This record gives sequence, structure tokens and C-alpha cells, in this order.
Amino acid sequence: MASTETSTLRSVRNPQSWVEVSLNALRRNFRTIQAHVGDEVSVCVVVKADAYGHGAAQCSAALVAEGTPWLGVASVDEGAALREAGINRRILLMAGFWRGDEDEIIRLSLTPTVWESWQIETLNRAAERSGTGRFPVHLKIDSGMGRLGVTRRDLGSIIDLLKAAKYLWLEGVSSHLASSEVVNGATTEEQLRNFEECRRLLETAGLQPKLVHVANTSAIIAHRQAWNNMVRAGLGLYGYYLPFRCGEDEEGQLRLNVEPVLTWKTRVLTVREVGPNQALGYGGTYTTESAARIAVLPVGYSDGLNRALSSKGRVIVRGQYAPIVGLISMNLTLVDVTGISGVRVGDEVILLGSSSGRAVTAQDHACLANTISYDILCAISKTVPRKYND
Repeated sequence: MASTETSTLRSVRNPQSWVEVSLNALRRNFRTIQAHVGDEVSVCVVVKADAYGHGAAQCSAALVAEGTPWLGVASVDEGAALREAGINRRILLMAGFWRGDEDEIIRLSLTPTVWESWQIETLNRAAERSGTGRFPVHLKIDSGMGRLGVTRRDLGSIIDLLKAAKYLWLEGVSSHLASSEVVNGATTEEQLRNFEECRRLLETAGLQPKLVHVANTSAIIAHRQAWNNMVRAGLGLYGYYLPFRCGEDEEGQLRLNVEPVLTWKTRVLTVREVGPNQALGYGGTYTTESAARIAVLPVGYSDGLNRALSSKGRVIVRGQYAPIVGLISMNLTLVDVTGISGVRVGDEVILLGSSSGRAVTAQDHACLANTISYDILCAISKTVPRKYND
């Protein structure tokens, strides 16, 4: 029969799990990226999706204090939330907007990305109504990703609309790379050639945007030719970048000295002594081979812990690795602490982070779950409290 050590520490004031965000690490990462591209290149910090799960308002304030000139978001709602939080730097709407958003865009001084005729027409009318003078927009080029942006085929008609829009001015032009983590790849080179051809067409038509931006984090590291005079730093700000697929002798040079900003923690809820041949968790998918000590953690897939880590992932307890055993459930996860002495109720457990020279990273989780680190970070539920450390 299993014996149980039961928690008496829980209260409504004690979160089941929590995230600690190091704003100092975030600022260091920004400085690292800015130093990498040099002072002649502006860094637009991407804080969409609640700053990839780190907290957009708090991260934006720290990055504004560090000197970033631009922040990138996906939607008008995200831009409005930053304005309400007191962020007064330029905010780029990278993924367009809906009909009816145009007056709010101008009122909040958000900078929209456009690529369709109706976007230009409605913004031009809104800018005329506002009486604020010519309003800046950025044009997105679909250089080959096939997702957003104007194609080479349709660029002529968009150029005509931009030239006719008396109350707009083309401040920037951008594109997005589909495979920037592939070094020496034909796709990226083809996209860059297509983008440059579209830029020349703009210039020939008398449109000369002062800001040109294509590079995301992977391109910042691997594709110097994509920097132009502004880059969009997203994942790298938070301490990660996608693994590179490299050729020749490039791989050893593809490094950026950034550090994870986020640590995710929980506490041991209870500890159970179980015998051999004991099935654990839903479906009994894991069975102990010998007597074991099992710690129950009050965190699960409803909090964002990927279920694919079941019987694959590990956590850090008392400076030691402890494997996840059995299926991760909605609110609970089991870990084997048999070889770790002194584990008791209330002990801190690191789900993502480092301690005593050991680390569990979002990239580790991504590899085990067959996904990407973006997904792991963004999936941490907003119900998990964030604590900010300078």
C-alpha cells in the first residue's frame, strides 16, 4: 500500500506554479543583439503574443528604457494594450488589421503594415478625417513565403494607390523569410532577390521608404545580407533561436550569446512511496520496476506543460534531474525522485530554467515534443502568475 506525505502548505496565496522573468537578462539580450548588428541598424523588438509568454507590458517597458525605437505586435488589440500601459515608442502592426480599425490605429499612433488596396484606401480616409497630417505606413512584400504581403504581380497597382494617397506616406517596406534558419539555402536567397526587385520598382516609382526590414532572429544570426537598416528581434530577445541547418563550415560561427529570460517553477505537492510493478497515472502507461519515491507536482497541460513530455521530459529538484513518469494530466505531473535525498512537500521544482549547473530549456521541451521553442514559451498559460526580477 502506498504511503503518502500530504501537503499542509497550500493556500490561495500560493500559486500552483509561477514564472520568473529576469528583466536584466532581457535587457542584456537586447544589448547583445544591438551590438551584433551595429549602431547603424535599428532593432524592432517583437512583443506579440504577450512577449512570447513573458508579459508584453513589463518587457516592453524594460526594452523602452534600454532604448529600443520600435516594438512589434500582431494586432491592434496588442498595440492598444501597450499604449494603455504607458508605452510611448513606435509600435508596428506586423499582421495587418480589420476593417473598422483604421480610426483607432490613427488615434493610438500605431504604424500599420499594408499590402491590399482596401487597407490603403480606408487608412487614407481615416487620416484625412483625423486632420493629423500624413500618416506613416509600412508595405509588406510577399517575397515567396505565400502568407502575407503584396506579390510582384500586384505591386504596380499598390504603388499607384500609395502615390495617390495624399494623407499617407510610405515610411517602411518589409518582408518575412520562410527558412531563415537554413544556412546557404536557395529559398532565402531567392526571397531576398525577389524583395530587392520589388524595392527597385518602388524606387523607380519615386517611393523611397526610409526603413527596410526583413530579418528575424535567425536571419540576424545567419544572414547578414538580410539586415538592411532595421531588424525584427523576437525569439532571440527571450534567450532562444531555432537550431540551424548548416552546410560547409558555417555551423561553428552561428552563435548569439543570449540567455533564457524565463524560469518556470512549481512546488512538490505530495511525495509517495510506491512498490515495484506499480502502474502510475492515467492508463497505467508507466510501471515502476522497483520501489520508488514519486513526487506529485500541481501542474499539468492546462498550465501549458506539453503532454508530449509524458515519460520523456525531466525537471530539476534540489539541483538534480528528476524524470517525468506516466502521462501528464490536466493539473498534475508525476516525477521520480528516488535517487534524490530529502525531497519533501513544498520543495521548489524547476520546469524550465537552471540550477546547480543543470538546465531544462524550452528547446529541450521542443525537441521532445516535436515542436519549436516558440510554441513551448507561448503555451504557458496566462493563469500562471509572472514575477518580474530586475
